Amino acid sequence: MKKKLKNAGEIHVGVVGYGGAYNMGKVHLEEMRAAGMTPAAVAEVDPARLAAATKDFPGISTYPSVDRLLQSPDIDLVTIITPHSTHAKIALQCLRAGKHVVCEKPLALTTAECDAMIAAARKGGLLLSAYHNRHWDGWILRALDLIKKKKVIGDIYKIDARMGGRGLPGDWWRSSRSISGGILYDWGVHLLEYGLQLADSEIAEVSGYAHEGYWAPRTKWKKDTNEDEALAVVRFKNRVWMTLTITSLDSHTRRGFLEVTGTEGSYVIEHNHYTIYRRDGRKVAVEEGDHLPFEHHRFYGNIAANLTRGAKLVITAEWARRPIHILDLARQSAKAGRALPSKYH
Repeated sequence: MKKKLKNAGEIHVGVVGYGGAYNMGKVHLEEMRAAGMTPAAVAEVDPARLAAATKDFPGISTYPSVDRLLQSPDIDLVTIITPHSTHAKIALQCLRAGKHVVCEKPLALTTAECDAMIAAARKGGLLLSAYHNRHWDGWILRALDLIKKKKVIGDIYKIDARMGGRGLPGDWWRSSRSISGGILYDWGVHLLEYGLQLADSEIAEVSGYAHEGYWAPRTKWKKDTNEDEALAVVRFKNRVWMTLTITSLDSHTRRGFLEVTGTEGSYVIEHNHYTIYRRDGRKVAVEEGDHLPFEHHRFYGNIAANLTRGAKLVITAEWARRPIHILDLARQSAKAGRALPSKYH
């Protein structure tokens, strides 16, 4: 039976994974502590990283495996910070042990994996979420206010997301297709999540395109190397469409990483500012502005509020499943050479 949690301090949290890249184990534990929760445990296979966790959080319990961590009855919530291909297996293990779970994004690699995780969470009456802290990025918060509420570019009809440039993929797991999911699964998941907020519609169909084999012979992953470039095209039921392109091959990439086009103008997002373009005949009016402050703290604040007060969960597992479903269909479509309809929303 799950323990009743009356306040955030009673939520004892653990992380699976304390790798040195980006030091995300420390980041998650600090953010959970800032939300009032209690850092309690770290599971990590590398003894040196367990020692780093003990230094960062004196007195924290450390374990050499997930199995050992799950034997502790004091852990209420587990955040999984491991390579993408391991998320589903570890999450299912934690859920079946009666723990609430947050996965680093992406939630999983396939729709089927997401569905299995959601079913396990529902069966146990447990929270399952993905770390979509970028749901509260300042650039998307500003865009939602100006585009959705104030209609500064009229009615949206297309969204174009892109990231990357030309460069040899690095020799780390994020360049391995079988581990990472492919080139679209890292930043692409964030960009799709922005698009899903803007389009605000069910998915009708997805087309996928990929170029591969140029960089692969020069990497340690060889044939398992991510695609050189991949493209997903999403058609929504409200007639909006979205394109997502991630590249390591393109020598001439465009400005901005998200461009939203409406009936009365275009809104281009760059990291430091946004630009609105409106054309009247031959005249083009250009307006620039700043993004809103980032509010990433709201992710774990919402998790704590849900577990203690029953507040509505913002990043549900069903929501986090949507970009994975798009990428799963895009991967299948690229192989099949045709668009694939969505059986889900």
